[in-house]
Amino acid sequence: MGITHKNIAAIREDYSKYTLDEHDVLDHPIAQFQRWFDEALHAEVTEPNAMVLSTISDDGYPSSRVVLLKDIRSSGFSFFTNYQSKKGQSMLVRKQVSLLFFWPELQRQVRIEGWVEKLPSEDSDEYFASRPRGSRIGAIASPQSKVIDDRAVLEQRVSEVSATYQNQEDFPRPAFWGGYQVSPMRVEFWQGRSSRLHDRIEYVFQDGNWLRQRLAP
Repeated sequence: MGITHKNIAAIREDYSKYTLDEHDVLDHPIAQFQRWFDEALHAEVTEPNAMVLSTISDDGYPSSRVVLLKDIRSSGFSFFTNYQSKKGQSMLVRKQVSLLFFWPELQRQVRIEGWVEKLPSEDSDEYFASRPRGSRIGAIASPQSKVIDDRAVLEQRVSEVSATYQNQEDFPRPAFWGGYQVSPMRVEFWQGRSSRLHDRIEYVFQDGNWLRQRLAP
């Protein structure tokens, strides 16, 4: 049938900024991620904590969306959302998820596969209380992923929640909203190289230890 849009197929960039060697990376993937994340911050990458979260629904279909990383711990990567959302319902059924970070300014990406669990309620309470007032009201008002007739429905709900808490600066986190942590089992660091001969270093958790290996591009 041939390629229909040859102008799209012709889009390419030759990557040549950095290299990545298996002897230069740190022993633990989260430590290596922290190093790269700090470099992304220093390079002023646009929203360096933006990541693609992919889940699997109960009917077996994968689904992806961009969420924001909110914490890096030795045990994993944390984010927050509505438990009743599409992704929340998927993670309730299937704990296997993946994360993807792409930092084009550094010609880098990080792929993470692992298991997701809810964060303790006190962690979710703490983060919710730190959010701007409008974000907290929005989290309460929005029936995330549910079908609504129009935007006016959402704006009405925001008005009602705002009125409920108009004299309160602090108000409780709703039970349907909170945090998750992804504990990695496989992490790949990808560094773009010239002629598509990219550097790929993969960490795999086996028998209580992290195995480090190079992958062909």
